[in-house]
Amino acid sequence: MAGSGKTSALLKNKTAIIYGAGGAVGSAIARGFAREGARVFLTGRSLDSVGSIASAIAAEGGTAEAAHVDVLDEREVEEHASTVVERAGAIDISFNASGMREQEGIQGIPLANLSIEAFTLPIASYARAHFLTARAAVRRMVEKRSGVIMMHTPEPARLGAPLVGGMAPAWAAMEALCRDLSAEYASQGIRAVCLRSTGIPETPVIDVVYGLHAKALGITPEQFRALLEGMTHRRRSTALAELVNAAVFMASDRASAMTGTAVNLTGGRIAD
Repeated sequence: MAGSGKTSALLKNKTAIIYGAGGAVGSAIARGFAREGARVFLTGRSLDSVGSIASAIAAEGGTAEAAHVDVLDEREVEEHASTVVERAGAIDISFNASGMREQEGIQGIPLANLSIEAFTLPIASYARAHFLTARAAVRRMVEKRSGVIMMHTPEPARLGAPLVGGMAPAWAAMEALCRDLSAEYASQGIRAVCLRSTGIPETPVIDVVYGLHAKALGITPEQFRALLEGMTHRRRSTALAELVNAAVFMASDRASAMTGTAVNLTGGRIAD
């Protein structure tokens, strides 16, 4: 899978859009898809950032193009999706890895002390972004009756967790959207899946999040991370490479029976 070169080519002849490709998760997913043979179209709010990732993929022998796209802008999302179809012929995979990097004032605050604006901001932002990108993909995937829409959520989407504010409802809404997309379009060959992981230590934003929670609890970020990892069966967090490997498999035809579900990568933190 990811990191194994092009010998398996699980995504050969596939075209993928990765939203939020300038971030740690999005860039890793883009590279993983490209290594498995996919032609990847990278988007983000910073063209310089996604452009550097596209250049790195090309240097590794992959095919990648970069574009500025604001996932909250309906026109930009639709126009870019049309451009991808014009250039590549179809959209086979849509992976939205975009997120809110600014968490100060969002997490680490009890619900009773949280403003309505701070609570609803992530709910509105995540719901809008994932609806717009999923809708753009579906509109084009129905023509060839195949495709995969993918999202990434952490464990508070399923578990009750303190001090996460509106983030948990936002992530839960993403998983609900995934199920609804599958209910409406799986019969037309379009799958929808979420990858549910723990917090991923290799992502810069997790340092901010853990810092906010640790401060609220009066412990160090290292102690907070150890507390969370102690709740998993493996006593460690999901690794970025593990997320990428799962994403490659789920995007491939080998996962054709899996739709309308959250792939559990929490290492036992959530036991289904």
